[in-house]
Amino acid sequence: MSATIFTNIQQFADGQLLLVNKPYKWTSFDVVGKIRNAFKPLKLKVGHAGTLDPLATGLLIICTGKMTKQIDSFQAEEKEYTGTMVLGSVTPTYDLESEPEAKFEFSHLTEEQIKENCKKFMGDIQQYPPAHSAIKIDGERLYEKARRGEEVELRLRNVTITEFEITRIELPEVDFRVVCSKGTYIRSLANDFGAALNNGAYLSRLRRTRSGNYRIDDAHEVMELVNTIRDLKSAGAAGDASIIGH
Repeated sequence: MSATIFTNIQQFADGQLLLVNKPYKWTSFDVVGKIRNAFKPLKLKVGHAGTLDPLATGLLIICTGKMTKQIDSFQAEEKEYTGTMVLGSVTPTYDLESEPEAKFEFSHLTEEQIKENCKKFMGDIQQYPPAHSAIKIDGERLYEKARRGEEVELRLRNVTITEFEITRIELPEVDFRVVCSKGTYIRSLANDFGAALNNGAYLSRLRRTRSGNYRIDDAHEVMELVNTIRDLKSAGAAGDASIIGH
């Protein structure tokens, strides 16, 4: 991993791309807010290039300053994820943000059936987003409507699955790796995977490992970045340098 030497805060205003390992149960906005607050009292633009659900971890691309103008291009890149789905049940949110329900027997499912099932989701496919998602309809997030118990109209989305493989089977748990286009909901993929087996499935673990050419191996912890920024502010005109991988 190469290193970028930051010598002053102005470099962040000029534009930087930061790779962050999003912590479990943090929202993507939590990460942006933590880094933005580290720059105070300076008002610096900070944004992320692709939301990760609170229960997901892994690579979050953060852009600062003038680099925020390129967020859309970073968001458009294909993504790679690893994760675990649990067969034999479903949840309203398609993950562990809600309680499992509607039990299904899964002991009859074979390793061959499970692996073959991946082929049904390869290529250009359509999927419904989860009702509990951040998609906006009429200016309001779907999850806000869902939490009020309102009926949510879900619209099919076109996505592309380039690679989808099963890496471990210890029923009811199934580990996987998937490479997909922008806008793919892995929670929906898990739910649909279970339905295609005439069963149920929900996502219990998700980690983004790659976005475009950027990989989780090169990412930094949130507080590592925050402390680097604070050190630079403290150094001020003294010109002390902070080194961070990039």
